[in-house]
Amino acid sequence: MPKIGQVWHFTGWLRQSVTTVVAGLLFAQPLHAADDALPLHLIADVPLSGRATRFDYESVAPDSHRLYIAHLGDSSVTVFDTNTQKVIGDISGIGHVHGVLRIASLSRIYASATQTNEVVAIDEKSLLIEARMPGGIYPDGMAYAPEMHRLYVSDETGLTESVIDTETEKLIATIPLGTMAGNSQFDSISKHIFVAGQSLNQLIEIDPEKNTIIARYDLSEADGPHGLYIDPDSRQAFVACEGNNLLVVFDLMSMRVTSSFPVAGDPDVLAFDSELHRLYVAGEKGVVSVFSVVHGDTRKLGEGFVGPNAHVVAVDQRTHRVYFPLKDLRGGPALRIMEPVKEMPSIDSH
Repeated sequence: MPKIGQVWHFTGWLRQSVTTVVAGLLFAQPLHAADDALPLHLIADVPLSGRATRFDYESVAPDSHRLYIAHLGDSSVTVFDTNTQKVIGDISGIGHVHGVLRIASLSRIYASATQTNEVVAIDEKSLLIEARMPGGIYPDGMAYAPEMHRLYVSDETGLTESVIDTETEKLIATIPLGTMAGNSQFDSISKHIFVAGQSLNQLIEIDPEKNTIIARYDLSEADGPHGLYIDPDSRQAFVACEGNNLLVVFDLMSMRVTSSFPVAGDPDVLAFDSELHRLYVAGEKGVVSVFSVVHGDTRKLGEGFVGPNAHVVAVDQRTHRVYFPLKDLRGGPALRIMEPVKEMPSIDSH
């Protein structure tokens, strides 16, 4: 459409219009994204705002039908409406944003900015930045301990865990880990924080009341544990290891590794569907592994290629839809939306 104050030659305007329509049709007809071994099918590919640059963590808000996506390469958090399947806007000024975590009880979104070594607090209603706090040397994944009103931030290369009081929006402690910090997770049963000790191949347990390390658990078979998810129902921690492409299952009752599974190259982010009991492990190679977790029994359902650089995954617990931000899909950033195939036989791959 011609812009106000400009005169466009009709043929030039027509050419641009046709190009726009064709691009829209390409996105409207998504590519077949997964092989038959993957228990997911494609719903839509939706264009995202910004440039074709790297994405990182996501955080889902099922009650408000929003998805918050860390657009690392654009230094912004993209806000996506999961009902209308449209971008609401972008929160800019978050340098090289890695982690993003929405905390419903606080009506806030927290984002870690590695360019400025900060943690940024965002008001969920106005989508405006409220505060900036020190986050260590390389702030990455985050976990929230609700009883203590404390946010725990993995300082990956700083070898520490940064602790932020969410009531005062102040950094109140720095816990030395002695290892590169992978992702952090809160266990709602023990009320403790767990961190993947990346360079020591450990799972580290922290008491959020005292901000001290309670124990360190060696992860047998693990090499470079980074991604982490805790399922309180099955009392299991799932650790994705970058060094040897392995998913390690750690029992939180016996405090030992109980099993391990091969996964695709360079596993990164994990997500869990608590109702369907499905665990998703997304990797840098674009391949996603899917597991069934029922009553402590973990079984691999399958894996397959989802999309280029599909290393980030999030699940909407309300709809069970699975979201993969892709930095470059047919020339631009896009959100690949998929849905689980509910009946899928497991495969043995211990």
